[in-house]
Amino acid sequence: MSKAVKSLPATWLRSVAAFCNDRRGLAAVEFAFILPLMLVMFFGTVEFSTGVAVDRKVTLMARAASDLTSQATSVVDADLQNNFSASVGIMTPYDASPTKMTVSEIYVDTSNVAHIQWSRAGTISSGATQATLTASSRNQGDIVTSLVPAALLVGDTYLIFSEVSYKYVPTIGYVMAKSGINLSDVAFTRPRQGVCVYYAPTSATMPTTCSKY
Repeated sequence: MSKAVKSLPATWLRSVAAFCNDRRGLAAVEFAFILPLMLVMFFGTVEFSTGVAVDRKVTLMARAASDLTSQATSVVDADLQNNFSASVGIMTPYDASPTKMTVSEIYVDTSNVAHIQWSRAGTISSGATQATLTASSRNQGDIVTSLVPAALLVGDTYLIFSEVSYKYVPTIGYVMAKSGINLSDVAFTRPRQGVCVYYAPTSATMPTTCSKY
């Protein structure tokens, strides 16, 4: 019995030494530690790169809406609806919904104060191929001087002003907010074919002179 008792420490020490020298399963343990970091980096890269791409398309939508409108001498609701609908193609391959767009004409008076002359808005629903026109939150006569860059505040001139807002919702939401992030941009262009761009709901009521609020 005494010999067995004396041999216990040596056996125990050998077992501890063998355990410490055992490297089996080490890779699995290391992988378990690094996996969460790898997932955060992977999904974070995917979500942020997609968000940057979508933000760029929001900028393109704002520029397209302003540019297309400024190339006309006059526009009716059908024209503006088509201009808004171009966003569906610009946003491809991403869903264009929910997109909210507004196109307005601004008149800068001789005191360099900017006024809204006319304004129209549109939205794009999920799966839609064409925009739906809605009432604009901007009304004729609204002063928007603070929205116009100082370099564009030239007295007795007109500007076409477009605004776009889009809610980017990440597919996974592992790193970014699952509820989404609101992206927006604006664009200004000068009328190309005349002093201003005439607007009326239909051509039958189209004005023939540029109004000055």
